[in-house]
Amino acid sequence: MGLFDRFRSGSRTSRPARDAARTGSTSVRASDRTDETHLREFVTTRRGVEGFVEPRTAVSDVTLLLVAHDGEWTRRRVPSVDWAHKFCNKHQVPSYDAAVVGIPQRMRDYNRRKKLQGDL
Repeated sequence: MGLFDRFRSGSRTSRPARDAARTGSTSVRASDRTDETHLREFVTTRRGVEGFVEPRTAVSDVTLLLVAHDGEWTRRRVPSVDWAHKFCNKHQVPSYDAAVVGIPQRMRDYNRRKKLQGDL
């Protein structure tokens, strides 16, 4: 037994299946009407909301992160980056590219407060 043999999982016969699984794409749920409804409700029931459009990744589709004045936030899948910016414009919410500007500090502060309260 070689030094690294104990770290290998499975036998040589199972290797092609593992490699094939690694090269496949992930299945991501598409956005739907309930996502749009949730975003619209969040925008209309909170004040000081800003939108942060998050690009597609290997794990998720394009998402729109909405953050209220106090840091309360929600994130939902959206059909496209263009759709997210149009949604924000329609609801008079400033929108930013999250890959460029990052996530606001007030959201991290909100999460920390909630965690200390035991809500997260």
